[in-house]
Amino acid sequence: MNLPITVNQEELLEILLNIAPARPVFIWGAPGIGKSALVEKFAMEVGLDCVSLLGSQLAPEDIIGIPQIRGETSEFLPPKMKEPYVLFLDELNACTQEVQKAFYSLIYERRIGEYHLPEGSVVIGAGNRAQDSAIVKTMSSALINRMFHVQLKPDVKSWLSWAYESGIHSWITDYINQRPDHLFSDPPKTEEPFSTPRSWHMLSDALKEFGAGEKEVSIEVIRMLAYGSVSASHAGMFAAFVKQLDNKYLLEDIIKGDAKWPDKPEDRDVLYFLAQSFRARLLHDLPAQKSEIDKKTQYFAHRAKALLKELAQLNYELAQMVVSADDGKILPEWFMVEIVRDLPRLASQEKKKDGKTA
Repeated sequence: MNLPITVNQEELLEILLNIAPARPVFIWGAPGIGKSALVEKFAMEVGLDCVSLLGSQLAPEDIIGIPQIRGETSEFLPPKMKEPYVLFLDELNACTQEVQKAFYSLIYERRIGEYHLPEGSVVIGAGNRAQDSAIVKTMSSALINRMFHVQLKPDVKSWLSWAYESGIHSWITDYINQRPDHLFSDPPKTEEPFSTPRSWHMLSDALKEFGAGEKEVSIEVIRMLAYGSVSASHAGMFAAFVKQLDNKYLLEDIIKGDAKWPDKPEDRDVLYFLAQSFRARLLHDLPAQKSEIDKKTQYFAHRAKALLKELAQLNYELAQMVVSADDGKILPEWFMVEIVRDLPRLASQEKKKDGKTA
């Protein structure tokens, strides 16, 4: 399932607080974006224990119970709890059809046979989508129709707020601040690590275990940890970011005017990283419509044009890369109009690349 409307972490929590007590909610989303953590946070906020069941590891008897003879009759004895709780059915769409059937009455009526969930209990399901290259099975229409559906998307601001509170390694929060587009990447078709909030958290734990930032850790070890946790392209950029942490040429300083683009031959990889980060900031911070721009963003747009001019004088190919659409992502049209007006040669070259006339 791929819903036309998605929500971020804060919006999902609001949905759970308002809808989940009345109706079962199913959360769709890619692996590693924080579905489980948000359900646990919801349970904590409403003061209930969270009991998680992993759908891919369940059998029907885990739900409906096992038969036991009492007197002359046989009855099923499902697992029972006396106090209300949040029942989290993770990977629900990875269940077999038989297990899905066992959930019908539990999800919709909050009961299994004669056993009813304690008053005040909440049922929440979650699962990956078919396009996520995860183990999923077609969910029956009867089961789909028993739940309210919502699709979670990765949200950089929400994740960073959580990351600061949770003590995620400062290298990672600083990096994602500069490259917000690297927080998440679509699951690859091949067996390899890929970037998600969960995998960045994993890299953070690995860096802390090695004492990175507190003692000297070689760039080779940092590269090994990064390539074992996140997407290869992101791992390489992260290693380059760490390599230049002691360098004064940080993107924020350049945008503020406190520093210049690095111009030494040995800083070529640093310049490339900063140019990539600069493009990511433009894509992330500039609104689609100029009417939505505020004073802070207006200043950023003005500085961006000046920095593009300086970058073009230093390395024309990197300046072209910043305004190009080679990755399929296009800078806002109003900003490109200003580039055509203020930096016509740069815009002209980009149009020629797209097969257009200047």
